Amino acid sequence: MVSPCAGPCSIPGSLQAGTCGLPEELHLSTGNPIFIVMEKTGNRGPGPEICVIFSTVPVSKSREIARALLGRHLVACVNMTTVRSWYRWKGEFCDDEEHLLILKTRKEMADEVVRELKSLHPYEVPEIIVLQVTGGHLPYLAWVHEETQE
Repeated sequence: MVSPCAGPCSIPGSLQAGTCGLPEELHLSTGNPIFIVMEKTGNRGPGPEICVIFSTVPVSKSREIARALLGRHLVACVNMTTVRSWYRWKGEFCDDEEHLLILKTRKEMADEVVRELKSLHPYEVPEIIVLQVTGGHLPYLAWVHEETQE
């Protein structure tokens, strides 16, 4: 749930005016929010600790894996894009079309997401890379945090 904002603002695309969720200090005197390119997270300011996990998966398994992670509220969002992967595996050159899953979750859930990904993934050595988010749009980061509550 998005909390009411401190000012009478209207963010384009918001569900309703006055619910941007930004603290009062991020509003101009006119009541319109200041759009910050990168809002810091962690100890330097407000905001949940979020991470992004990358994993390449076979096209035939990507929907199943994404739905399983979303269904268990382990991730808030999965972006899926087609990629062409070139790599060497067991001495052989490989050229595969795969889906790159870009998963967003809370930092404290990353280990659980990785465990679940490994259990669902058909590869012997799946690509799973976890990156901590150091900044972003605070309402989006808050949404990710909310969507991954158990």
